[in-house]
Amino acid sequence: MANHLFAAIDVGSFELEMGIYEISPKNGIRQIDHLRHVIALGRDTYHTGKISYRLVDEMCRVLGDFSKVMKGYKVEDYWACATSAMREAVNNQIILDQIEVRTGIKVQIISNSEQRFLSYKAIAMKAAEFEKIIQKGTAIADVGFGSTQLSLFDKDSLVTTQNIVPGVLKIRDTLSMIQANRIQENSIVEEIIDHELIKFKKLYLRDRDIKHLIGVGDTITILVRKAAESGASTTDRMTREQFNRVYDQLMSLSAAQIEEAFGINESFASILVPSAIIYNRILQMTGAEMVWTPGTRLCDGVVTEYAQNNRWLKFTHDFEEDMLAAARNMAKRYRCGNAHVLCVENMAARMFDAMKKYHGLAQRDRILLRIAAILYGCGKYVTMREFGECSYNIIMSTEIIGLSQSERELVANVVRHYADEYEYDEADIRTAKLTAMLRLAVALDTSYHQKLEGCRMGVRGDNLIISTEYQGDLSLEILSVNTNAGFFEEIFGIQPVVKQKRRV
Repeated sequence: MANHLFAAIDVGSFELEMGIYEISPKNGIRQIDHLRHVIALGRDTYHTGKISYRLVDEMCRVLGDFSKVMKGYKVEDYWACATSAMREAVNNQIILDQIEVRTGIKVQIISNSEQRFLSYKAIAMKAAEFEKIIQKGTAIADVGFGSTQLSLFDKDSLVTTQNIVPGVLKIRDTLSMIQANRIQENSIVEEIIDHELIKFKKLYLRDRDIKHLIGVGDTITILVRKAAESGASTTDRMTREQFNRVYDQLMSLSAAQIEEAFGINESFASILVPSAIIYNRILQMTGAEMVWTPGTRLCDGVVTEYAQNNRWLKFTHDFEEDMLAAARNMAKRYRCGNAHVLCVENMAARMFDAMKKYHGLAQRDRILLRIAAILYGCGKYVTMREFGECSYNIIMSTEIIGLSQSERELVANVVRHYADEYEYDEADIRTAKLTAMLRLAVALDTSYHQKLEGCRMGVRGDNLIISTEYQGDLSLEILSVNTNAGFFEEIFGIQPVVKQKRRV
């Protein structure tokens, strides 16, 4: 089997980074080169809301060098993504155009949920260790330069993932505007972090028993390596007691002493303290006993995603199930995660499969339909009347790990159009198809008694035959199906028909 060369580029808040990887179906993923360039994009964005031309010029020069390296390696493909600094810059479209014109590299801005999902996939590349750790209560702390993400696992299932506190660059820049000594600065950072962590603990932690913390990012890797110098058994993990010793040492040093003691430059030294404070507060909140640092980066997640999409590699962990689990936990929060919703989700998935030759949608749309089915009633938590708009706003205001901004908007629109009158001028055909299937799936359990749960679906001629051996009264379900049949037929040219098989 052929090996493939691929380049992953991360246009981050603090640095530009590129990894060159060899992907082999037999041997997996191997990094063969790695380039980094520190550039303070985040400082411009978080201060002024835009990235200055000086930094754009520097960025284009570095990315131009990256392009030459890619050509030297003769890479087959690349994926360049930009995160929070570019995402939040008001002039990001101008910058993306400048980069493409001047370097030939097309950069894609990814949402926070996509970014964290890629980081999470990079961790899961270390399959044996990852699967072992998440069997017990586990938190993933991804302390980035722009923001911090905290995810919770319970028995191999993703419970929630939330963007909780600012990243280390934002915290550092906040401190630069305050006249305070070192002790006062550290106290302010703790207050900023605790303000959000207390809310997170009340909403999501409750009585969860967290044994392990997976730390993502350069700063936690630096702290773990320092712990190894002080007696930790490995360079990728440390106990909470070992972390506390390193933390106390760090907090007692001046900026110059930190550079020397930890072997880092001035730029990293300025962000190590706020990052360590974030990890310290997370450890205290969760009570985790052990910290594991897989040493992965966003570029590792990008190449993992690319290899998986091309079906060159298979993973034992089910990432799609994590997305669905996150949606189900969101549904529980809004009191709509019940047997009816599970039935609607199963009906929608079964209908999608039965209609595969007729709807022309991608397999990814099946996941989006299932998420829409799980969340279609979340707006009823706010109001039982005209809940479609409330459902839309809830979904648009909540990150669902793995979904892009456009995918989240698609799900939100499907849910809104389910509940409200369908507006043809505002929706595309993809939205219309998913809405029609969701409406029919809900109609099949309109009594909330799951009478048709074991039904079979198949297209025969111009009809979608929904056959069941249920012997009770289906009058309400048949009426509801007939009510929604017109819209379904208008979209697909197929008429849904319920057939009840009577036993002799």
